[in-house]
Amino acid sequence: MTPSDVIPLHLADVTYPPPHPLAGQDGPVLAFAIRHPDGIVLVDTGIGEGSAWVDENYHPRSRDVRDALADARLDPERVRAIVNSHLHFDHCGQNRTFPGVPIHVQQTELDLALREGHTIVEWVDFRGARYEAVDGDREIVDGVSVLATPGHTPGHQSVTVRIGDGLVLIVGQAAQDARSFATGPADPSVERLRALNADRIHFSHDRAVLRRRK
Repeated sequence: MTPSDVIPLHLADVTYPPPHPLAGQDGPVLAFAIRHPDGIVLVDTGIGEGSAWVDENYHPRSRDVRDALADARLDPERVRAIVNSHLHFDHCGQNRTFPGVPIHVQQTELDLALREGHTIVEWVDFRGARYEAVDGDREIVDGVSVLATPGHTPGHQSVTVRIGDGLVLIVGQAAQDARSFATGPADPSVERLRALNADRIHFSHDRAVLRRRK
């Protein structure tokens, strides 16, 4: 049994602060729901609540991941696994919405996240958190695999989804958007992802992903 679809979820918009290269500009925060016979595999969970630092610096306009799933005609109770591309605050903030659901993340990233300064620790270390630490590449469920793509963070990972004869690639933040992925300077992780020649490619912060879905 293999996946049937990958559905982008628009979970937030933020305004980037200095010294971010996009300072002053707004950008989307996306997650992805993989429809699978065994249940939904959720790639990233957006921004959580209760962080004054995030609110003051990024001014997030967020929505609940459960509402986003429901709007996509997906049952939040069918979430069977979470994959975090990495553990920055805008990718793991609503992990705690799904206590007990296994969260697949690179061991390197999990180690970093539990140190001060990498993320909002309480959005990672919460009651009911169930991390399945990965070291490198691994198939999570039939047709869904994580690939270690260090660069944006040392423990960043991307996701491949086999749908029929096609390949969907969820880059995460190994590249910011389609333009930088296709034409920008490539580190070894981006080179690896380019070589996959995926049929469909998604990015965590590229609004064009949402336009393609319409």
